[in-house]
Amino acid sequence: MSLLQSSLYGGKKDTRTVGKGFQSVFLVLFTLTVTTGITCRLVYLQIFEGKNLRERAEANRIRIIPKQPERGNIFDRNGKLLATTRYPHSVYLWPMAHKTASWSLVGPRLEAILKIPQEEISKQLEEAGPNSSSLVRIARDISIEQITALKEYASELKNVEIHRDAVRFYPHGKHFAHVLGYTRELTAEQLKEKKKEGYRLGDVIGQKGVEKAFEKNLRGEWGGQRVEVDGKGRPLRVLGEKQAKAGNDIKLTLDLDVQKAASKALKGRNGTIVALDPKTGGVLAMVSYPTFDPNVFTKQRVKAKEILNILRGRNNPLLNRALRAYPPASTFKIVTTAAGLESGKYSPRTVLPTYGSLTFGGHRFGEWNHRGFGPLGFTGAMAWSSDTFFYQVGARVGGTTLVDWTRKFGFGKRTGFEFRAEESRGLVPDNDYQLKTWKRPWTVGDSANMSIGQGALLATPLQVAVMFAIPANDGYRVQPHLIEDKAQIEKWRTSLGMKPSTVKVIRDGLRQVVTKGTGTILNKPIIPATAGKSGTAEAWKPNRVKANHAWFGAYAPYNKPEIVVVAFGEHAGGGGSKIAAPMVLEVLKDYFGRKYPNKYNKPEAKKS
Repeated sequence: MSLLQSSLYGGKKDTRTVGKGFQSVFLVLFTLTVTTGITCRLVYLQIFEGKNLRERAEANRIRIIPKQPERGNIFDRNGKLLATTRYPHSVYLWPMAHKTASWSLVGPRLEAILKIPQEEISKQLEEAGPNSSSLVRIARDISIEQITALKEYASELKNVEIHRDAVRFYPHGKHFAHVLGYTRELTAEQLKEKKKEGYRLGDVIGQKGVEKAFEKNLRGEWGGQRVEVDGKGRPLRVLGEKQAKAGNDIKLTLDLDVQKAASKALKGRNGTIVALDPKTGGVLAMVSYPTFDPNVFTKQRVKAKEILNILRGRNNPLLNRALRAYPPASTFKIVTTAAGLESGKYSPRTVLPTYGSLTFGGHRFGEWNHRGFGPLGFTGAMAWSSDTFFYQVGARVGGTTLVDWTRKFGFGKRTGFEFRAEESRGLVPDNDYQLKTWKRPWTVGDSANMSIGQGALLATPLQVAVMFAIPANDGYRVQPHLIEDKAQIEKWRTSLGMKPSTVKVIRDGLRQVVTKGTGTILNKPIIPATAGKSGTAEAWKPNRVKANHAWFGAYAPYNKPEIVVVAFGEHAGGGGSKIAAPMVLEVLKDYFGRKYPNKYNKPEAKKS
């Protein structure tokens, strides 16, 4: 009993604190919280981030060796090859290569063999990024000697590989430069814009012409090999391969032989020649001079002088003059005739006096021969290209009607041709234009000036070719195009609603130009009966030296036209009959000589 009392009242106090109060509860809760957090993190990483993390791990282990697709081939209307692919050798590097200790040896060696500054190679690799899973092309189209040298130093050139590339090739070089365009590697600015469309560093893209207009059709899809690499990025084995998908071949309305004949006919003169099928608007030829060799742009390294000669060369060799706007001059009298006859103010039998000059609004407008041609009807006025005849027609018809018919013929707007970004709309001045530009309303003098294709009026040679196709096909405006299409002809043309009598007067006038007027150089037995019209536009060079533009447009055969040809000499200095008409003759002679052998090669009668 005393022992028990001692224990209860007088014994030693228990001093333990562990496990008392909330400490045990805290430890349990802390343990549960940490365990739950770790579990949740593992669940998040496995379920929600598992796919992403696996892909990142895979990217460190897997490399892609890309295989560039072949661009689609381009053919003319007869199946002749205009653009294709060749397969030169190219040098590739893994982006991580220049971060290794061996780069101090590899870099200088590549510079010596490839003749590319080491800094330029490093810049390309840095742009790709050291963790890029793709090879980077640093040189293309290398020579046999360079291939041999790279193989000789293979033991030193780790992570350097040689592969074959698909590179664009234009077998006819300069002849098709402006219409086919060219391809070139993406610039840094273009790459930023095109990355979302799947383009990558070193990719090529159509820069002008057909190559640009039909880029999506021609491009194709990249392929490549999936390669497993070790921790140092060295290939271990091929895991799989995706075949590159070639781009689509396209067939154009162009005719190789007509194109070459037109190129030859220009004879190195600044200008352009356009040929159309007047029934459908299919473009048979489109040449422009100065020109360039599009194969230059497929080279990896081009001499600066070569590029500068093209990009900044004299007279702008990159400019497609078929799509640039100029004053159409007297070729425009076709439109003035249509406006006059369709207005109801003139009839096909109208005869007007012609003069040495006429005055409108206090301004004197002269006749090109300075004396006039006597009384003329519409056909005679077209044949002799009488300015004073058409001044009278334009002045009486008035600006509103003349402008309206000018637009009906397709001037002042793009034709619908595939090179939308390159094609000029031209300019059709009207009352609003005069008020905005000259702070005055349209005057009768503006109508007179416009009636002969001068003043502020501007049209492209392609638009002028469309104009000539209208009388050739009995009154339909065609849409010029390059893609071969077997659809109905109606898809490509629109009726202007002209009276048959109006079309006949225009056709008869254009025929008389050749039989007895300003275009008799085409009245030869070596080509079929032809109709056409000359034009000489007043123009000055930048140094204010007068150098007129020369025009001639024609179609043949007159009774059943197959081809329209328009030739334009930029600042040719002479008249359309003297400068441009012989170009048209050369193209027609070649076209009909090939299509109908021995039919139009009759010798000309000798003059006694």
